[in-house]
Amino acid sequence: MPRRSTVKPLALVACLLCGPPAGAGDGAPVDRRSGFDQMSPELRAMQRDDTANPGMLAVADGAELWGRPPASGKPSCAGCHGTAEAGMRGVAARYPAWDERTHRPIDLQGRIDQCRRERQGGEPLPHESPDILALTAFVALQSRGLPIAPPGDTRLEPARAAGRALFARRMGQLGLSCAICHDDHWGRRLGSATIPQGHPTGYPLYRLEWQALGSLQRRLRNCLTGMRAEPFPDGAPDYTALELYLATRAAPLPVETPAIRP
Repeated sequence: MPRRSTVKPLALVACLLCGPPAGAGDGAPVDRRSGFDQMSPELRAMQRDDTANPGMLAVADGAELWGRPPASGKPSCAGCHGTAEAGMRGVAARYPAWDERTHRPIDLQGRIDQCRRERQGGEPLPHESPDILALTAFVALQSRGLPIAPPGDTRLEPARAAGRALFARRMGQLGLSCAICHDDHWGRRLGSATIPQGHPTGYPLYRLEWQALGSLQRRLRNCLTGMRAEPFPDGAPDYTALELYLATRAAPLPVETPAIRP
């Protein structure tokens, strides 16, 4: 990886504010890099080792939930889909996808919760609840190593375009956009952190800062807060649109779930 300059936080913010207008960055860097590549050797080793990766604790919970019949007496996830290793292989790599019931894009977490409610008679699981994160991580694990391949369904194009526009839009009191950091200044340092390209290769992932597993929506809320912008409400279509664009931007990097990040 080429050596890139280190910039102090205030200097970087000043540089970004004087940088190109929103939308100047037209897509992801040609040389797509996962955030995994920018981590220390110790953290990369932790992610590779399933016995050391703390995200695997949630995966184990998800495996238990996969086979547990719901209180309604209806079949478990395994009762309909069989083993996750066979039935869920490649699924996570193809989300967000078009939902025929709601006529809008839906992410993997939303699909799992929809299935629980409509097929199993379960109560909705709150965003970031341990159970929904565990189930999503368990399902996504089955696609680990496969290339991200968002659907080419033309019905997704308006949402994909909306996600791209959100990525390029200056927001918040600092007037920053996602593209300014992750397209134009990736590889530089903001304080002690290296700015990644921002590819969603490993969600839900275990972030050391959180000391917990978290979704991509949680990370996007963190970014919006860091830009001093008002985060969207939980489950807002804006998050799904951003996730769809980010998946398109990241393809064909491999799925890493459950990834580890600083």
